[in-house]
Amino acid sequence: MGAAKKFEDLEVWIAAKDFCVSIYKITENEKLKKDFGLKDQIRRASISIISNISEGFERNGNKEFIQFLSYSKGSAGEVRAQLYIIKELEFITDKEFRELNDKITQISKMLSGFINYLKQSELKGTKYKIEQ
Repeated sequence: MGAAKKFEDLEVWIAAKDFCVSIYKITENEKLKKDFGLKDQIRRASISIISNISEGFERNGNKEFIQFLSYSKGSAGEVRAQLYIIKELEFITDKEFRELNDKITQISKMLSGFINYLKQSELKGTKYKIEQ
């Protein structure tokens, strides 16, 4: 888990938080605001990303953390799919789509890199007193 003492220190968590705020803001536009189901779904998926990073970190074991990072990565894929739908429905502009899609793709890559790092780490998490 590197030098991070709390989940708020993790670059991937910061990026996911900023992305989630962007999703909340973009879903307030007049067209998307009226589609309660889709608006709610993309918001829940985006907040699931940062929530699972946080929960996994707090469990203090790499195996569990990896599992929760994997959930976050799945939610990132869900958001990406939903971005295509809201773009096709013309709820967002092509520019907004590209910006959001680039951000979520980067977050997904960060999650993959972090998962790989934890898998290769000799330290199995802070809840373990000795390395295993």
